[in-house]
Amino acid sequence: MNLVDSLRYHWNVNILGPSILRFSIWLREQTARRGWKSGNLAPPLKVSWRNKDLVTRHWLRGHYANQRSKVAWVTSGAPVELLKALDYYIVYPENHAAICGTARVAVDIMSEAEEAGYSQDICSYARTDFGTLFSGMTPVGKLPRPDLLLACTNICQTVLFWYRVLARHFNIPLIVIDTPFVYQSEASEHAVQFVLRQLEEAIPVAERVAGKSLEERRLEEVGRLSKLATELWLEIIERNQHRPAPISVIDQFIQMAPIVEMRGDAATVDFYAAMLKEVDERIAKGIGAVKGERKRLLWDNLPIWYRLRYIAEFLGEHGIAIVASTYTNAWGELAPFYKVERGLESFALACTYVILNRGTGHKLKTMQRMIEEYRLDGVILHSDRSCKPYSIGQMDQRDRLIREHEKPALLLEADHNDFRCFAEEQVANRLAAFVEMLER
Repeated sequence: MNLVDSLRYHWNVNILGPSILRFSIWLREQTARRGWKSGNLAPPLKVSWRNKDLVTRHWLRGHYANQRSKVAWVTSGAPVELLKALDYYIVYPENHAAICGTARVAVDIMSEAEEAGYSQDICSYARTDFGTLFSGMTPVGKLPRPDLLLACTNICQTVLFWYRVLARHFNIPLIVIDTPFVYQSEASEHAVQFVLRQLEEAIPVAERVAGKSLEERRLEEVGRLSKLATELWLEIIERNQHRPAPISVIDQFIQMAPIVEMRGDAATVDFYAAMLKEVDERIAKGIGAVKGERKRLLWDNLPIWYRLRYIAEFLGEHGIAIVASTYTNAWGELAPFYKVERGLESFALACTYVILNRGTGHKLKTMQRMIEEYRLDGVILHSDRSCKPYSIGQMDQRDRLIREHEKPALLLEADHNDFRCFAEEQVANRLAAFVEMLER
């Protein structure tokens, strides 16, 4: 990058972009706070602007990433620390798709993929990113071209085929980390060593594309930062065991972007430290996410990105707060597996124990534990059309929760990114009937 490009980068990414962002965030938050004075939801967290700043700067850097560093596209459960330590700029296609869903442009974008022949039965995240690939449409300006792809099968098998499409399209190397499924409470030593060997074999490929060697000290530092951020995130979500819950799961969905796509960054640790401080201040002042909290719920599966506020307001009007989630907890429960002193094996463990790489019994036990620890009154299980691995077994899990814990449980059918699968009237009726059940 020459001097002119460097100056342009510094001006856009570090000065102009953040300044415009902070002003727009301030305007939106003023409007939001005025709008919520008469509602039953607490104002947004003050620290929210830092999250938006982090995410926006990330995508601003993406505009120039191909001129400054190597770029890798990775799946959400992949051992990103290896690439962070080699100074790759990282793109998570799933996070990009979630941004499209929240901005309510995902259907327009994924329609481009469907017109190219991709079925509506494919994950809506994949279709969204294929649509961006073919059309260039995206709310973040543009996506940098990848030099390397890293896919880990610990979240689903879809990513394997998804990333093969990307590899053919860009004609670039694809690293696949295949994680054996954890059927029991613990993975076998053989399974962990199998993943570890794959990580060892991936390093030379990543080094060759990066044009540099992996330094053990740098990898250890990135791993330490990932561990700290994950531990802070777990502390934050566990604060909701307090009553009233200081934040809702909707807040967690909004604030979780850094723990997914910016693990290993010092700024992520700083952000979650500030968020934890504000959450503790809310607890000290008796501020709840829902004013006059009466009932507390668990959310299972991915969020419905395009209807977050609708669900929060509908339940909030009845004094109902969603205070726990298996999805946001999935990014916290990995904290004990980040054993930095064990080097690469630490990342092998974190890869292997991702929630979707474990049996449905593990998820049921997690929900049962949360019901007790968070003193919950009911459960909403999002039967997600796009995420079959997360949705499998939910009917049985619902029935077990009702029978064994005597807790009302609602199976809500939708899709995390495709609003064409969201039946507005049907969802409203089912939520209303569920609220009546809770209040009996």
